[in-house]
Amino acid sequence: MDKNTVTGIILIFVIFIGFSVYNNSRLTKAYKQAMTEAEANIAKGDSAQAREDYIKAINVKPNQPEPRIKLDELNRKLGFTPPEVEKDSAGIKPESEETAPATSAPITGNADQYGQFADAAIGENDFITLENNKIELKISLKGGRVYSARLKDYRTYDSLPLILFSGDSTIFGFNFFTADNKAVQTNNLYFKPVTEEKSFNVTTQPQSVTLRLMADNDRYIEYKYTLAPEKYIVDFNVTFKNLESILPPNQNSISLDWKMYIPQQEKGRTNEENYGTDVKYKYYQDEVAGLKPRQQKEVEKTDIPTKLSWVAFVDQFFSSVVITEDFFLNGSLSSTRTLTSEKYIRYFTSELGVPFTPGTETKLGLKLYFGPNHISTLRKEGLQLEKIVNLGKNVIGWISRFVIIPIFNWLEKYISSYGLIILILTILIKVVLFPLTFKSYQSQAKMAVLKPLVEELGKKYPKKEDAMKKQQATMDLYKRAGVNPMGGCLPMLLQFPILFAMFRFFPVSIELRQEHFLWATDLSTYDSILTLPFKIPWYGDHVSLFTLLMTASSVLTMKMTGSSPGQNQPGMKMMTYMMPVMFMFMLNNFSAGLTYYYFLANMLTWIQNLISKRFINADKVLATLEENKKKPVKKSKWQQRMEAAARQRGINPPKR
Repeated sequence: MDKNTVTGIILIFVIFIGFSVYNNSRLTKAYKQAMTEAEANIAKGDSAQAREDYIKAINVKPNQPEPRIKLDELNRKLGFTPPEVEKDSAGIKPESEETAPATSAPITGNADQYGQFADAAIGENDFITLENNKIELKISLKGGRVYSARLKDYRTYDSLPLILFSGDSTIFGFNFFTADNKAVQTNNLYFKPVTEEKSFNVTTQPQSVTLRLMADNDRYIEYKYTLAPEKYIVDFNVTFKNLESILPPNQNSISLDWKMYIPQQEKGRTNEENYGTDVKYKYYQDEVAGLKPRQQKEVEKTDIPTKLSWVAFVDQFFSSVVITEDFFLNGSLSSTRTLTSEKYIRYFTSELGVPFTPGTETKLGLKLYFGPNHISTLRKEGLQLEKIVNLGKNVIGWISRFVIIPIFNWLEKYISSYGLIILILTILIKVVLFPLTFKSYQSQAKMAVLKPLVEELGKKYPKKEDAMKKQQATMDLYKRAGVNPMGGCLPMLLQFPILFAMFRFFPVSIELRQEHFLWATDLSTYDSILTLPFKIPWYGDHVSLFTLLMTASSVLTMKMTGSSPGQNQPGMKMMTYMMPVMFMFMLNNFSAGLTYYYFLANMLTWIQNLISKRFINADKVLATLEENKKKPVKKSKWQQRMEAAARQRGINPPKR
């Protein structure tokens, strides 16, 4: 690599760093002005103008951690609520918890359609809060379902409380027919609390919320939610009490109907859709599978006729899971893209067959998990819940689970900066692989020494019909010099599983979520130093500095290896620049942690290559070549077969 190339790369780096500092300063000034105007309008009582200023502050917030705190404060002052979206084709309307009415009107239609449960078709809605230090659940009397689930330790990308679901964006209830053929949907009926207490704060001992859907005084369906301290999982026990005369005697199953809109929680909507957002399920006493929704396909469906242990509605970093203590008989699952919604990215549905035996008291044991996709947290709950996190299959998944994650978690204990953790992790990987890659670097260095001699052979055999002679002469030259041109391929190939494992690990690693490093405000999504006024196909509407640095470092390392023979061909020269540019377009919207890692890996490769070259004595390589020229070379079986094939085509191999 010449002096001009090094100078150009340094200038590009300095320009982007300078622009980043300037842009951050400019946005900070605009942000402070918008915040000041918002607070002034709050004091005047002009909430409408304050909201406009608030939105302006969000749009110009600089890439630094301080604005998140102040935006939270302003959010509380304003009581800001996101806008609602229109009704989906499924007929349920996603809305925020704050905009939902405190009471609900009677259910439309003939209340008699619910048979013995007709009285429960009319009622007033209210909420009961069940919370610990991890989650806050609001349980609605209408449907007896969890109305909203807020994770206390997390925020959305725009600093709002992180609510997995809320309002009428979810349906959860049992569907069944009574003995007189009346269709009952518990999600639409009103439950009654056993006690008048409306708030349960779990600190040292588990606490329970009990609701009953009454048929009459001693016949009811009971929901019991039990939450323990320090837990994201809720025990959900259902009891059918004295309903043997209401339900058909041959009833052997009922249907659990669960539907949910998945709100956008992260800055990169495309990443959130493509990495992790899925319907996962575990076959009973078997493996974990998923729908694998593809972005270009609007609806994914599957019918599962076999038993299941759990079903999960998975977002990039958070999940809602329903788990049975026994098994589900079967399931029908679907995933739909919400094309018209800016707030919601997917609409998931599941209809699960629950085993049921009629009797005086029939109990169903379920669990509900509302929490982060944190592997160690999920693993503690058992049933392979940690496989919700998509780390890849086979070797790639094994490397992530048993190598990368343990090292990452160990480094977390001692280092608070995740940028430094990624740096140390990259160095450790490179050090471990260095014995393998050293031979590859040596092979490249020796071939660079022999490059003038190979070029001389090209002049000796300039004609196309002499291509075989040129190839054989080149291979003979390498053999006499003690160079194996293929010797570096295997060590390089062994690194690819690690590169792919990192490709899977960084976009779904919740540890990196909203972690700041240098100019990047969130290592789990792209780092933007410049927002473009237009969108470039495949690239996006922003400029990622880590992606640019990765591209520059890729060109640097490829130019270093470009000193090998054969790299001067026009096609190979173009590949030196085209491949990094292609990856720049592909990775501009990816995790900043991933492109930062690739940048570090490229620079360490460049350094290792420089060090390895110092161990190569060009005079010694040439002396070995001259000494071996005097010795007869024993032909390998491969060479003998190549020469025999050449003679059959009328080509005489060159004499040695």
